[in-house]
Amino acid sequence: MSSVGDQLSHEALAGEAATQHVASAPRARWAAGTGVVGSVQSLLGTVIIAVFVITFIVQAFQIPSPSMETTLLVGDYLLVNKLCYGAGGLGDAVMPYRHIHRGDIVVFHYPVNPAQHFVKRVIGLPGDRVRMIDKQVFVNGVALKEPYARFTRPANDSFRDSFPRLDVAAGETPEWWVQLRKLVEDGQLIVPQGHYFVMGDNRDDSYDSRYWGFVPQENIIGRPLLIYWSVRGAEGEAVAPSSVGAKLYHFAHAVTHIFQITRWNRTLRLVN
Repeated sequence: MSSVGDQLSHEALAGEAATQHVASAPRARWAAGTGVVGSVQSLLGTVIIAVFVITFIVQAFQIPSPSMETTLLVGDYLLVNKLCYGAGGLGDAVMPYRHIHRGDIVVFHYPVNPAQHFVKRVIGLPGDRVRMIDKQVFVNGVALKEPYARFTRPANDSFRDSFPRLDVAAGETPEWWVQLRKLVEDGQLIVPQGHYFVMGDNRDDSYDSRYWGFVPQENIIGRPLLIYWSVRGAEGEAVAPSSVGAKLYHFAHAVTHIFQITRWNRTLRLVN
């Protein structure tokens, strides 16, 4: 009788175990499904945060030309603070935004072609009177001290080195030529309200406000914070590659020679 009882007991336990296994299978599938959903939600959350940061807080830019040498070099990769100046809305009154100061380096939408991004230094604020005499910049009659300015050519360009000049055609935009003539008084260019006069630190090789005009306040994206990486280009390369093929080659070369081409002394350097 004992063996029969034991056999029935074992059969009952086996049946209970089978029932638990059958019941646990849907739970396992549900847990797996929940894990996939959780992973997707986590990924979407990360993407949303990244998009928010890139759109409203910081953005990465690459220096494509030598117009800001030696402050910024071709191959410098920047993180730009997009919140420092505010957006001109109601939030500006409560957020700790700062005003644009003379001497600030700013990233902005190029007024002639807003799809392009330029990096220059602010020289003239709204209401300022700007002029250049033999490469020396004067603002409101006072000569600026500019230890960052770089000169590589003799003073043989009358428009570039002694600005403004009304007897020489200005740049490539006729609108700027007309506006320039209206805003010059006593040999000084008056910066209109809501606009800024900007120049590159490499004064002899910078396509800046002298040639195409002012930067509207709404075009300014932000201020560079940090050079997070700096890389030397190919021998003799003066500007960043622009074509798709050149960019792919440049990327492949950078990946395979990252330790050799990185400018370690510029990486993680603050911009000022």
